[in-house]
Amino acid sequence: MDDNTKQERLNKYLADCGICSRREADRMIEAGRVMVNGVPAEMGMRITPADDVAVDGRMLEKKDRKVVLAYYKPVGVTCTEKDKYAEKTIRDAIDYPIRVTYAGRLDKDSEGLLLLTNDGDLINGLMRAANYHEKEYLVRVNKPINDTFLEKMAAGVFLKELNVTTRPCTIEQEGKFVFRIVLTQGLNRQIRRMCRALGYDAQGIKRVRVANITIGKLKPGNYRLVTGEELEELYGMLHS
Repeated sequence: MDDNTKQERLNKYLADCGICSRREADRMIEAGRVMVNGVPAEMGMRITPADDVAVDGRMLEKKDRKVVLAYYKPVGVTCTEKDKYAEKTIRDAIDYPIRVTYAGRLDKDSEGLLLLTNDGDLINGLMRAANYHEKEYLVRVNKPINDTFLEKMAAGVFLKELNVTTRPCTIEQEGKFVFRIVLTQGLNRQIRRMCRALGYDAQGIKRVRVANITIGKLKPGNYRLVTGEELEELYGMLHS
């Protein structure tokens, strides 16, 4: 099939461009803010790559298409674009035709879900501490976990070196040495620092979820394109 005959719903196209959620796109179309080939768009219409789409008078270019990747970062990969001292950076690890960068870093010694995108608004939205987006981790420590440790972690831990007390969080024990924790802030090496402040050593950290995106069945080093309802829900969280 010729590329120019591939049709998709206009509201989906606007959501994929990172303009808004599909529902918001419908409202914008209804309000007459979206033009297709110079004519006001209609609800439910489909477009092809050959069509010119403008929102509030600004023409959307093909490069405006936003992509979001869910990537399983292995231990040893550094969250940096360029670093002559890093053995392996994100740029080395991922080969994708569109230039993407990470939304929220994961330290070199940790593994798990990293969102990669070319959408600066999404990156800012996820990084903004005030937005309270959840990040979920599985953590293995060096000695048996007890109730006191869980209670103190959940209540918030004072980190002397950063002069800050962490936000209260959700935590539950998964095994003798393993717990699951959901954070809504991203202080530098936060989990390691929290454990250390309570006399524990975090020996393995795996992020399994960011907002509504989960790591699922991804294997270390692999990635998948976030699409459809999952992507719509992510943008919905940002614009709500």
